[in-house]
Amino acid sequence: MKIYQASIVPLNADAIGTAAHGTALFTLNGDQLTINIEMFDTPANLQHWEHFHGFPDGQPAEIATAAQDVNHDGFVDLPETGAVSGTTMVPFDAAPHEMNVPNDNYPVADDNGYFAYTKVVPLAALEAKFKETFNDSDLELDKRVIYIHGVTDDVDLPDTVAGAVGHYSTHVTLPIAVGKIVAL
Repeated sequence: MKIYQASIVPLNADAIGTAAHGTALFTLNGDQLTINIEMFDTPANLQHWEHFHGFPDGQPAEIATAAQDVNHDGFVDLPETGAVSGTTMVPFDAAPHEMNVPNDNYPVADDNGYFAYTKVVPLAALEAKFKETFNDSDLELDKRVIYIHGVTDDVDLPDTVAGAVGHYSTHVTLPIAVGKIVAL
């Protein structure tokens, strides 16, 4: 059994008015990966996309900070995270092993901005899809970072905030919290 953890810290907190934070625990045991994520102080009553990001070449990903706001608009948007965090890899939705990122099957925060997510994922299916997508079946969790995304539509995002995915707006994809995944 291998266990990985991430302490999830706020990102864009000053700009969005809430400091989302929490923890993630990943347990590899036999032929399954169990994912447990608990978040506090996220924008309330809203679905929150959550994923691990990384570099397909195995380069270690790091968390984005305010330093990644390269256009100085006051927000670290999804494209700006790429330089240090890589690309979106595995979603923490209803079916992570399908790696279908844009969808409406992510956790929804309650009235207090709290949500808990637990999913047991068939490891062989996830590794096969990961290999199909990134040409490598090794998830290398200790080289990845986790992102939590999403703000309400009433948050005033300047036109310079980028990162819309399909028909999902930048309000859906804006990173609100991030954590480095480490082996325990």
